[in-house]
Amino acid sequence: MAIGDGDARIAALQTAVQSPDAQTLVFIQALADGAVKVLDGKPVVVQGDKALDASSGAPLSITADALQAAEDAMVNNRMRGEIDNALAALKLLSAEPAVRREAAKALQGQVSDAQLPLIDKALAQETELDIRDRLGLLRAAALLSSEDPAKRQQAATLLGQSAQAATQTLLAERLQVETDTNVKQALFKSLREVKDRLAWGDRLGAIFSGISLGSILLLVALGLAITYGLMGVINMAHGELMMIGAYATYVVQGVFQKYLPGAFEWYLLASVPVAFLVSALVGAALERGVIRFLYGRPLETLLATWGISLMLMQGVRTLFGAQNVGVENPSWMSGGIQLMGNLSLPYNRIIIIAFALTVLAAVALLVGKTRLGLFVRAVTQNRPIASCMGVNTARIDTYAFALGSGIAGLAGCALSQVGNVGPDLGQSYIVDAFMVVVLGGVGQLAGTVVAALGLGVLNKFLEGLAGAVLAKIAVLLFIIIFIQKRPQGIFAMKGRSAEA
Repeated sequence: MAIGDGDARIAALQTAVQSPDAQTLVFIQALADGAVKVLDGKPVVVQGDKALDASSGAPLSITADALQAAEDAMVNNRMRGEIDNALAALKLLSAEPAVRREAAKALQGQVSDAQLPLIDKALAQETELDIRDRLGLLRAAALLSSEDPAKRQQAATLLGQSAQAATQTLLAERLQVETDTNVKQALFKSLREVKDRLAWGDRLGAIFSGISLGSILLLVALGLAITYGLMGVINMAHGELMMIGAYATYVVQGVFQKYLPGAFEWYLLASVPVAFLVSALVGAALERGVIRFLYGRPLETLLATWGISLMLMQGVRTLFGAQNVGVENPSWMSGGIQLMGNLSLPYNRIIIIAFALTVLAAVALLVGKTRLGLFVRAVTQNRPIASCMGVNTARIDTYAFALGSGIAGLAGCALSQVGNVGPDLGQSYIVDAFMVVVLGGVGQLAGTVVAALGLGVLNKFLEGLAGAVLAKIAVLLFIIIFIQKRPQGIFAMKGRSAEA
């Protein structure tokens, strides 16, 4: 494995893998690490300033100078690929299920019939059902190179059950060189089945990505639906309120890292109320200090909030710098659920979808079942009459604006787990948020939900067909045409003022 012709070394490596022992694994790992030297025609394993016998692992009496003068065992790219493949195969016998699972994944599309004895051995002692399924497919892939046409046909049929992209490549490559008619037919049928299965994985992945994008749009647009629907204020600083929530999450992360490192895994739970409160306070100050004096003047409100958004961005650049800051995922948000070979659902996206639905349910209960919600709905439908009935509309305006701003902060907290956090964070979502609100119906929570999820899924499907830029253009054209036909949006607001 260490000396001689490349083909002979690879053959020796494959033979050693078929009946491995502990020292074999140590030696192959040493080859991979570049820790094997050749001294007087014999390989030795180097550990620090010591030399070990390659076959037994026993220490050798070799001087440091002699060891320094020894040649390194040559490992070219071809040999390195075979070594990595051998190490992955040997890990199939590991005592840890996670190691065996990763090894089976790493071997997809890279097995040969020389590894059949090891795969059979691993298959015989495997207890995890999902790993057994992967090993069965690996065995079938190895049999594809058999000299027996019957074995190749059986292997091709078994591989039709796979949902791995590597299997598609393996079948296509074998189809190009196969000469037996029956095997060709089996290969063609299995290749078609695998392609169909992968296509369904792509479709389901696009749907999940669309729902994930829609949940983020929902969080961003939910607060805007309240402020814009209640007061008709075109708040161009809404994206910056979301940015403030993201930076609040970053600050809480820093506090936990410095003062509570043992509880760092739970910093995100503490970030949620902090992001809401900080953004709500900034929103309340914005309404009290600026917007209150501009009601009924939409152009001045738009220009003023746009100027405030620039001030907030510059303030963040001054405090935190112009570069993006890093917000880490807790360990319980890392990883994902592997449903198919090309379909994985990340935990952070799943948790954000659940978080968006939780925020939506909380807002719906607040608006529909509380006294504050009753006042908000009254002011939304008919402000003069609500004022005549004793509702303090100015206070309700402040509460509603703070609530909408707080929800924007929650959106920023969620976005910090899936993307970069920087001063320009809000600019990426403000236009999409307004499109969601207008399409769903101003002030309508149900319309906001339908519009956010619908636009998210539509955008992801169009991206797969036409690319990201054309998809954005197509979605914008769709919204323009829709609003031309139905200006009130998907769900029209009800009430005397709205119907007048």
